[in-house]
Amino acid sequence: MKKKIWKIILIIILLLIILIAAVFYFGVRSYMTKDEEAKAAAPGNTSEYDLEKAEPLEDSPLAGKKILFLGSSVTYGAAAQGCSFADYIGRLDGVDVTKEAVSATTLVDEFSIFAWIGYGDGRSYVTRLKKVDTSIPFDAVVVQLSTNDATMGKTLGEISASKDRKDFDVKTITGAIEFIISYCSEVWQCPVIFYTGSYYESDAYAQMVSRLHELEGKWDITVADLYNDKELNDIDQELHDFYMYDQIHPTKAGYLEWWTPEIQEALYRAIN
Repeated sequence: MKKKIWKIILIIILLLIILIAAVFYFGVRSYMTKDEEAKAAAPGNTSEYDLEKAEPLEDSPLAGKKILFLGSSVTYGAAAQGCSFADYIGRLDGVDVTKEAVSATTLVDEFSIFAWIGYGDGRSYVTRLKKVDTSIPFDAVVVQLSTNDATMGKTLGEISASKDRKDFDVKTITGAIEFIISYCSEVWQCPVIFYTGSYYESDAYAQMVSRLHELEGKWDITVADLYNDKELNDIDQELHDFYMYDQIHPTKAGYLEWWTPEIQEALYRAIN
């Protein structure tokens, strides 16, 4: 009799777990649908800024280059209907773009449940990078300094005294960055460019940007530091709100008119 009671209790608990998981899953999906509708209606996402309306540049130094863009929601263009600076650079500069970007993922090599539920892939930058086809002759790799690591409170870690990948702690932000730089330099023997987001209030992200500059010297990488660019960030609130859907994610206008020129310039420096 006791065994039957415990069996019933276990079945009830299991059903409750399934019910809670289902409510959470469909709740997240419903929120995302409404959020996408709000993003599409943002003033900075009007058809005027659609990708196909961007006029290609003549004689771009990046024309014909193959560039890998590695990141999360900002690289994907989550608040701009999937159109980010990477897509604009592809259009404007005639670049063959590979965009390896999944929202809500991190530099730190940990699986993101939220990214898996919301976007079908919870793998980190490190894990996804290792799955990229190594036979593609990339001319550069552009990596997002992820705000997700700051928001999720990931450990900053320490700079390794080594340049051997086995010595990097990829469970920390610093170790993951060093792994990515080392991997790309060895596999594709090409320049690595890290870019930051524009300024927003975050002590954790500010520390990440500072650490990136420390690694810049060790690894001879190019850094497009939008975060500390006072001239870039010196715009009035109205224009800022037009360019940014929220404090982290640009609209199409924000990418095209505000961020893209800065990252283009960093690429021009790194590749030529």
